[in-house]
Amino acid sequence: MASKPPAGDPAQDSPRVTAPKHAAAGIPAVAHSLLISHQQMGVRRTARTLLKVNQKNGFDCPGCAWPEGDHRHTAEFCENGAKAVAEEATVRRVTPEFFSAHPLSDLAGRSGYWLGQQGRITQPMLLDTAEDPEHYRPVSWEQAFAVIAEELTALGSPDEALFYTSGRTSNEAAFLLQLFAREFGTNNLPDCSNMCHESSGSALVETIGIGKGSVSLEDLHQADLIIVAGQNPGTNHPRMLSALEKAKSAGARIISVNPLPEAGLERFKNPQTPLGMVKGAALTDLFLQIRIGGDQALFRLLNKLILRTPGAVDEAFVREHTHGYEEFTAAADAADWDETLTATGLERAEIEEALALVLASRRTIVCWAMGLTQHKHSVPTIREVVNFLLLRGNIGRPGAGVCPVRGHSNVQGDRTMGIFERPDDSFLDALDREFAITSPRHHGYDVVRSIEALRDGKAKVFFAMGGNFVAATPDTDVTEAAIRRARLTVHVSTKLNRSHAVTGARALILPTLGRTDKDVQAGVRQIVTVEDSMGMVHASRGNLPPASPHLLSEPAIVARMARAALGPGSITPWEDFEKDYGNIRDRIARVIPGFEDFNERVARPGGFALPHAPRDERRFPTATGKANFTAAPVEYPKLPEGRLLLQTLRSHDQYNTTIYGLDDRYRGIKGGRRIVLVNPEDAAALGLEDGSFTDLVSEWKDGVDRRAPGFRVVHYPTARGCAAAYYPETNVLVPLGATADTSNTPASKSVVVRFEVTDFERTD
Repeated sequence: MASKPPAGDPAQDSPRVTAPKHAAAGIPAVAHSLLISHQQMGVRRTARTLLKVNQKNGFDCPGCAWPEGDHRHTAEFCENGAKAVAEEATVRRVTPEFFSAHPLSDLAGRSGYWLGQQGRITQPMLLDTAEDPEHYRPVSWEQAFAVIAEELTALGSPDEALFYTSGRTSNEAAFLLQLFAREFGTNNLPDCSNMCHESSGSALVETIGIGKGSVSLEDLHQADLIIVAGQNPGTNHPRMLSALEKAKSAGARIISVNPLPEAGLERFKNPQTPLGMVKGAALTDLFLQIRIGGDQALFRLLNKLILRTPGAVDEAFVREHTHGYEEFTAAADAADWDETLTATGLERAEIEEALALVLASRRTIVCWAMGLTQHKHSVPTIREVVNFLLLRGNIGRPGAGVCPVRGHSNVQGDRTMGIFERPDDSFLDALDREFAITSPRHHGYDVVRSIEALRDGKAKVFFAMGGNFVAATPDTDVTEAAIRRARLTVHVSTKLNRSHAVTGARALILPTLGRTDKDVQAGVRQIVTVEDSMGMVHASRGNLPPASPHLLSEPAIVARMARAALGPGSITPWEDFEKDYGNIRDRIARVIPGFEDFNERVARPGGFALPHAPRDERRFPTATGKANFTAAPVEYPKLPEGRLLLQTLRSHDQYNTTIYGLDDRYRGIKGGRRIVLVNPEDAAALGLEDGSFTDLVSEWKDGVDRRAPGFRVVHYPTARGCAAAYYPETNVLVPLGATADTSNTPASKSVVVRFEVTDFERTD
C-alpha cells in the first residue's frame, strides 16, 4: 500500500515547484508581509503595529534576535518579523466555544499551520482526561494555579518537575521562572538553546571564556572579510542582509559556506533605500558549496595553510593571549588535502581562493547558525572556527570576532537570566544571598534528558513558558509518547500549536500577553526587557489593548504560580514582582554582573551593552586565563552506499516551528511542505524522478527505522550526497540519542536517510 502523509498535514496538497532560480531577496518581501498583515490585522491595526516594531519607544520583534543600530528606519522589520507580529496582533480569537467544537482528536489531526491560523487564546483552559479525554474547558486563574500547586506538591522529588523556556520569554519572566524553580528545589530548566546554539556556548566558554558572540553591529560594518557559514540569513535573519550590504559598500568581502545556494546571499534588493530597490547588490564574493558536516575539515586545512604562510600568524597576540598553541599546530599540520576535499566536496582552487581572501583581511568575522551547531562534531567544529580567528588576532579587535547568530528574540537573554540546567556556583551563590534560599547544586535536565526523564517515568510535570515543545524536539514519536506519560502538562501560550494537542493526564493552556500587548499592572504601564544576539539589552513596550481581559502577563503567571506552589512560607515578594517589574530588575541588578543600575540604564533609548571581556579588554576568563587553542581530531559524516545525508531546515514561510504559509518563495516551492530537495545527479543515481513521491527513512546505530512518508522529490542544486527537507515534518527522523558531543544538541543537520519510492499521488 502506498504511504500517505499524516491526516491534516498542510502538504497533502501537492506542492507546485517552479524552477529553482530565484529573484533577489528584499522587495517581494515587503508586499507579501503587508498582505499577510492586512489579512490578520486590518489596515489601521497594521499601520499602528508595524510602525512600532523594533523602535526605541516600541516593542521588540517577537521573531529573531538580530540587533538594531542606533539609527532606526521607519520600517525596522523584515518579512517574517511582520508575519510574527501579524499572527500575535491578529483579530482572530480562540474562545472556549472553539474548544467545545474541536475535541482533542480533531486538534491532533490538524496541521501546525492550521492551528496557528486560528488566532489568540482568550481564557485559561483545562483538559482532565479522567473527566473528559476529548475537551478542554475554561477555568479561572485561581483554579489553574491550584491544579499546578496540587501536582507539584504531590511529587516525590522537585526533580520530577521540568520548567522549559522558549526564547521569546522576557528577561523579567525568565529570571522569575528560574528563581521559582530553584526555590522549589530543581535545576531542571531546559530551554530552546539546548536545541540550537548550545554547541556554540559549549565551544566558546571553553575557548574564549564566554558563551556569546564577541562582535557588535558596528564591527560587521568595519570588517574586511565576513564568513557566513551554515546560515541562511535571507530567510532566518533577513535584517542581517542590510548589515552585510553596508559592510560590502565599505569594502568588505563575503564568503558563504553552505550546502545549498540561498537567494538572500546571492542578491539582495534593500527595500529601505531607493538605490537598493532599483539596483540591488550581489553580496557573496565566494560561495563554497560544502558537503553537510565538512566545516571542521575546511577550517582545519585553512589553519594549516595560514600557519605555512610567512607573516600570516599574529605572533604577538598568540604569545600574549593564547594557550595550547603547540598542540594545535601539530594537529593542524596533519591536515590532509585529499581528506579535506572528500569531507567538503570542494575543489582545491576554491579553498585556495578562500585562503587568498583570508590572508588579505586584517579584520575577519565568522558568522554561523544551525548549519554548524547541529552535528555530532559541532563543538569541535566551532572550536576550529575559534582557532581560525585566534591565529590572526581576530578576537578583541574592532571589525573582527565570533558571531553566532541567535534565533529567537530573547534566547540569549533567557540564558543570561539563569535559565540553564548547569548553572555556575557563582550565580547560585549570588541568587541564594539575595533571596535567602538554598538552590540545588546538582545539574538538572536539558531538553533531550527531559524527554528521556518523561519517557522513563522520572519526570511527571512539564511546564513550558512559550514555545512548541513537541514540534521543536527530535524523534517525534518518542517525544510525544513521553509527554503523554506526564501527570500534568502546562503551556503558557498566545496561540494554538501542536503541543496543546499532545498532553499529559491533565493539561493547562495559560493564555498570556504578547510583545504587542499593552501591559498594565496596578494601574501602571510596564516594560519588559530583552537581550539581542550581540549582547545589547533594551526595553520593549506593547501598544495594543490585550486580546482578552482574561490574559495575564508572563511575570504575573510565574509569580502567582510560585505563590500557589510555595505557599506563605516563601519570603520571596512574588506579589511585589507582579505589581512592578522594576522590582524584578532591581533584584537582577544585584544578582547578575553587568546589570548594575538596570532600571536607570534600560530607560535610555536603545538600552545598554553588556560587558564582554574578550571583546572589551582582550581578557579571557577561561580555566587557563587565556584564549585556548584546541586540537580535536577532524570528523565528518561518512555515507553508506545508496544513502544521502539529510539536513532539516526552514521554509521562507516559517519561523522556528511557526508556519506562516505553504510557500518557500526563494526556493521556488509553492503550496506544500512535504518536499525533499535532492541534487539531480544523486537523484538519477537513486532513481528518484523529479515530482515522484518517496518515504524518507533514517538509519542510526539503534537499528530503528524512523519514517517520514509521502515526500515529493524536487531536483535542486544541493551539494552532492546531501538532501534537505523542512522541519518539524522531518523531526521524526532525528533519533533522540543522536546528539552533539559535549552540548547534547540534537544532530538535526546530519541525518542518514534512504529513499523508498511510493506510488502515492495527489488527486486534488
